[in-house]
Amino acid sequence: MQMQILKSKIHRATLTECELEYVGSLSIDGDLMDAVGMLPHEKILVVNQTNGERLETYAIEAERGTGRFCLNGAAARRGEPGDMVTIMSFALISPEEAETFAPAVAVLNSDNTINTLKGTD
Repeated sequence: MQMQILKSKIHRATLTECELEYVGSLSIDGDLMDAVGMLPHEKILVVNQTNGERLETYAIEAERGTGRFCLNGAAARRGEPGDMVTIMSFALISPEEAETFAPAVAVLNSDNTINTLKGTD
């Protein structure tokens, strides 16, 4: 049996842009993706704490060191620059692996820099 479990999470990110005229997805600063082990094109769940919207899309790597978080395409209608969001990815693992697994979690400051980072040992 396999179970779906939280693999990585970027918490309290601030949207910097929303670009309606784009194919789709969420652009995320590549350094922040690396920090939690999130991969380009990985399926993600985005939760907007500001307006309560939730959406599934995929991650694309934005320029490193920019703190950029941009909702693209139709997803751009689910938020506005300045909204606070949490981005999560999940993995299928065995119940035995789940007993000791710890997700990588980055909690960000208001400027989209890492405040705390856990689970990346």
